[in-house]
Amino acid sequence: MNDATLTRLAGHFALMSLFAIGGANSAVPEMQRVAVEVEHWMTARQFTGLFALAQLAPGPNVIIVTLIGYQAAGLLGALVATLAMCGPSCLFAFYIGRISERMKGEVWTAVQSGLLPISIGLIAASGFVVASAAAHNAAAVLVTVFAAVLCSARRLNPLWIFAAAALLGIADLL
Repeated sequence: MNDATLTRLAGHFALMSLFAIGGANSAVPEMQRVAVEVEHWMTARQFTGLFALAQLAPGPNVIIVTLIGYQAAGLLGALVATLAMCGPSCLFAFYIGRISERMKGEVWTAVQSGLLPISIGLIAASGFVVASAAAHNAAAVLVTVFAAVLCSARRLNPLWIFAAAALLGIADLL
C-alpha cells in the first residue's frame, strides 16, 4: 500500500459517489471496471466474490466499496474508499434536500420521475456486469439464468439462492 493507491481510491470513489443514482449498486459496473481493468487491484472473479459477500452481509450494499478498498490497500484503503464513496454523496443529498423543501410541486416531481429510469438502468447494468464475471462455464451461466428467472417469478429470499449456489460451488459443480 502507498499514498498513490489511497489517492486513486479516494478519487475514483468520490467521483463514483456523485454518479451513483440509485445507490452504490448502480455504480458496480464502474467499480468493476476501475478495480479490475484499470487499477488491477483484483481479478473479475475476486470482484464477483466480494460483491456476493457484500450482498450477504447485513447492512447497506455500500459494503462492496469497503471490501474493494481493503483489497487494494488494507484497512486504511477500506476507510478511505468508504469515506470517499459516502462523503460527497451525503453532502450532495443534504444540500439537495434543503433545495427540495423549497421546490415542492411539479418541477421536483418531474426531476424525481426522470431519475427513476436512470436508476433502474444503472442497477440492471450492475447485474449484467456481475453475472458476466460469474459466467466462467456453462453450468455457471445456467445457474445465473435460473436464479434470475426464479427471483423475478417468485418472492423468494435471495439468501436461499446464494446458499444453493454455494453448495453447488462446494460440490465443484460450478
